[in-house]
Amino acid sequence: MKAIILVAGYATRLYPLTLNTPKALLPVAGKPIIDYITDEIDTIDEIDEIYVISNHKFADDFYEWSKKKKNKKITVIDDGTTTEENRKGAIGDILFTIKEKNIDDDLIVIAGDNFFTFKLIDYYNYFKNIKKDCVCVKELEDREMLRHFGVAVLDKDNKVIDFEEKRENPKSNKVVYAAYIYKRDTIPLFAKYARQENKLDAPGYFIQWLFKVKELYAYEIITGDCFDIGTHKAYDEIKQKFDCF
Repeated sequence: MKAIILVAGYATRLYPLTLNTPKALLPVAGKPIIDYITDEIDTIDEIDEIYVISNHKFADDFYEWSKKKKNKKITVIDDGTTTEENRKGAIGDILFTIKEKNIDDDLIVIAGDNFFTFKLIDYYNYFKNIKKDCVCVKELEDREMLRHFGVAVLDKDNKVIDFEEKRENPKSNKVVYAAYIYKRDTIPLFAKYARQENKLDAPGYFIQWLFKVKELYAYEIITGDCFDIGTHKAYDEIKQKFDCF
């Protein structure tokens, strides 16, 4: 199994914090956000390589960061983009990494601005047991907040039967976070998705397409949480909650 961590965004909503520092390297409780992700990936023995896909502006920052890491083999990939205007988008970067590294394996994809406290190994074990592509979800009761996320509708077996990305009137309270596990035979579908000229930005758009062509299941986070650090408010709240530990 391979892992991709998406860190190629420009995080303009967090300016000036992210003018010269990539969001994934912002600290929480004394270490970069991305460290929490790689530490959890390390709990999964089957993952033998981590690909960190960056834009060109911050690639050197991630190269330097990776030199200090003692995790599984980490490869930093520069996607060549330099601005918000010419970025490839999250799905574009997944496809770029798949092609660049000839990935032909099960794959876990995690956004580099996710700060989570659930155990990634539990999610992986669910995937291994069900043998289907998976998303991870958690219930969110705040209707206003729900409008800012992709949400899934699940059947009694946690199969995804509907998905929508950031809608005014969400059909569900099951928020889908940017941590996905794909089976090996799903990897070629990223190229098919792109050939159909679908959107390449938010990773949820691929999920919106995928559940219609292939069975997709949801791992529900019961113990722990997941936070999307997209704004100053979100980052400040995470720091206030966790910097004391």
